[in-house]
Amino acid sequence: MSYTIKRVSEICHISPYTLRYYEKEGLLPPIQRDNNGNRLYTDDDLGMIQIIRCMKATGMTIAYIKNYIGLSSIQERRIIMTEQKQLIEEELKKYSELLETVNAKLDYYDEKIPKETLKKILDKKSKK
Repeated sequence: MSYTIKRVSEICHISPYTLRYYEKEGLLPPIQRDNNGNRLYTDDDLGMIQIIRCMKATGMTIAYIKNYIGLSSIQERRIIMTEQKQLIEEELKKYSELLETVNAKLDYYDEKIPKETLKKILDKKSKK
């Protein structure tokens, strides 16, 4: 099946400009064209776009994604994904700690904990 740039934009929630940019940067293979020069994306192209979006969402730069796509070895790709997984886990830990602080402050506002307890929680967090 083939899709126009407009349809891919709607399906993937990504702008046509970004799709053209990904192609220009070599993240996508050259996209097929119809007789009028309009891009025609395949299901394989949509799969690659989803992978690119996932990688970007994990914080990978375009250059890093380009490097990943250029690798032919599954072992090399796995190493990159493992490193990215570790970075995400570290970020999740940071956000979890931030959430604890916010929840403690909310508990204080809701008068569930005394000011002294809040101070201990915040002091403990600041020493990390």
